[in-house]
Amino acid sequence: MANSPLRFDGKVVLITGAGNGLGKAYALDFAARGASVVVNDLGGDFKGVGSGSRAADKVVEEIKAKGGIAVANYDSVEFGDKVVQTALDNFGKIDIIVNNAGILRDKSFLRISDEDWDIIQRVHLRGSFLICRAAWPHMRKQHYGRIIMVTSSSGIYGNFGQANYSAAKLGAVGLSNTLALEGIKYNIHCNAIAPVAGSRMTATIMGKELIDALKPEFVSPIVVYLSHESCNETGSLFQVGAGYFGKLRWQRSEGIVLREDGKVLEAETVRDNWHRITDFSKATYPTAKDSTNFMTHILKDMDQAHKLPQEDAKITDPVALAKSYKANPMDFTYTEKDAILYALGVGVSTSQPDFLKFLFELSDDFSVVPSFGVIPAFAAIHYHASKVPGFKIPKSKILHGEQYLELFKPLPRYGRLTSYFRVADVLDKGSGLVMVFNVDTFDEKGEKVAFNQMLEFVVGAGKFGGKKTSEDVIPVANAPSRTPDAVMEEKTSIDQAALYRLSGDPNPLHIDPNFSAKGGFKTPILHGLCTFGHSVRHVMATFADNDMSLFKSVKVRFVKPVLPGQTLRTEMWKEENRIFLRTKVVETDDLVISGAYVDLFSSPAKTVTKPAAGLKSTPIFKEMETKLKVLSKPEKTDNVVFQWNITQDGMTAALWTVDLKDSAVYEGTPKYGEANCTLTLPDETFVDLVCGKLDPQKALLNGSLKLSGDVMLAQKLSNIFPVPKM
Repeated sequence: MANSPLRFDGKVVLITGAGNGLGKAYALDFAARGASVVVNDLGGDFKGVGSGSRAADKVVEEIKAKGGIAVANYDSVEFGDKVVQTALDNFGKIDIIVNNAGILRDKSFLRISDEDWDIIQRVHLRGSFLICRAAWPHMRKQHYGRIIMVTSSSGIYGNFGQANYSAAKLGAVGLSNTLALEGIKYNIHCNAIAPVAGSRMTATIMGKELIDALKPEFVSPIVVYLSHESCNETGSLFQVGAGYFGKLRWQRSEGIVLREDGKVLEAETVRDNWHRITDFSKATYPTAKDSTNFMTHILKDMDQAHKLPQEDAKITDPVALAKSYKANPMDFTYTEKDAILYALGVGVSTSQPDFLKFLFELSDDFSVVPSFGVIPAFAAIHYHASKVPGFKIPKSKILHGEQYLELFKPLPRYGRLTSYFRVADVLDKGSGLVMVFNVDTFDEKGEKVAFNQMLEFVVGAGKFGGKKTSEDVIPVANAPSRTPDAVMEEKTSIDQAALYRLSGDPNPLHIDPNFSAKGGFKTPILHGLCTFGHSVRHVMATFADNDMSLFKSVKVRFVKPVLPGQTLRTEMWKEENRIFLRTKVVETDDLVISGAYVDLFSSPAKTVTKPAAGLKSTPIFKEMETKLKVLSKPEKTDNVVFQWNITQDGMTAALWTVDLKDSAVYEGTPKYGEANCTLTLPDETFVDLVCGKLDPQKALLNGSLKLSGDVMLAQKLSNIFPVPKM
């Protein structure tokens, strides 16, 4: 149950520096929850001078007075073996460590003595190391451990007068990250927190009024949760204080490879590309795994770019050389916020009747606009296009000619996608050349999500003797000659380009008047893919009632640019499941998209033919919902999502989701992501299974029960209704 208390009965917790402030708050909280606590405190002042037993003894006495279990330890953390041995001698094991002990020797950098530097490192960093090293073998042997490193915002951001302290505290974060990596296979989790709380240490840098407002009790809850056996978080860093809890992570700009074959890399090149090096518009969030693979990936990329011409020196045909380019896969991670930002960028507005499904992540039918499928592909093309051998293509001469997008499943509301780029062909159009780029995009399960084909026209690069057409190019289609079946007009915002560029196309042509003037435009122009997104939305609103699961594919040809603030008019013709379209600018009557069409699926992939209330399975699911609410919250290993497809007369009659992660049962498909296991069976079969009249194995063998996904997870369902184990 979500509101069940976090208990630590039978667990042994060691807290260093627990005689005052934060450490004391942790000790009292753990003891109140049933833990046996080792209260460690040297008993000195905040500068590390002196020693005594009174501080630790008082906390132990307070715990025992409340019926708790605790013992005191008065050793310095520099004697980690002795501190840990206290836990072993008194309780026979050690389960949890909170490395909280610390002192201060604040001085400006030039005034820090060797002693001031060394003692801070010994207490904060070396002390944490010694405590963990002494406990590590015992945690490994018992295959369980939880470690909390107490760092500081000074270590993360730096702080005047605390060079010694900030260095040690950031070192604690590095130690925490490595212990998390080495401990994961032994079920030892390690996290770091940077707390802000009033204490005798922070009294040197905070006023009394602020100290009184920042109670240690406002930090303790996250220490307790991170230390509980139900918490699987590890290798993370949290900033906490005054009841606030937030997770911190590293961020890396997209960056740029500046090395070129045969050229000397100079500081001036770095200077001239500084805006690219420091541009966080396409930032990623590296992890420990990325740190080991990142440079290998970059070097392979460079090696391919530099060695490919040498390896293919015998290839004289520039088209064949371009098509031989082998691109590394490109990862693209996005969140619901990115999907919402894209929707705003292609014109979704709160003035529209069903805006919530695109702009509010908690909406029951939250959907990603299907044209968002071009974004991960565009990122891959943007990265690889300039590296394609055989042709030197100046970016100022490139025009987006055509775009095709096909979705093989609705886009997930968030996730990590991987795109594979290749050059499908290069065409000679005389006045220019056309590069045909294909991109296949897959989800984390390896299932294909999307296919994109982009045609880039390069002005003035033609007449190289190549072919004019290619069977690999997905053709455009002319609209019928009759009057349009439907028309939709929508005025773009004057800020439309400024908004859309945040979804991954930072070309200054769309934002900088000086840059656009150099390209021959009086003002910045709208992205072609932004107009493309508007047109797709118009079709889906008109012919699919904004059911994005009906979208299959779209093909467009870009004719002329659009200026932000102009009104788009999409004219549409329906012929079976294909919607032909063309888009114009109302103010000028200029055609901006032609030869275009959207293909729709004939019906939603998930069809409900009968109301769920008329089925015998409905009251059983309602009972399951009630039972799940009163059960204790499942362990992390049970955090799975089931989808039930209940059929009747061979048709889907009801869809139900059993979400053990959120302890929820509700009608419909999973609200977040996809089901781990899907069960499809007739209404009568479901009832027989629940009542024990039918053995699941027989149901599987006779075909009345069908399982997909991780079928072994179906065994967990016996916890919430009496179906025999499968």
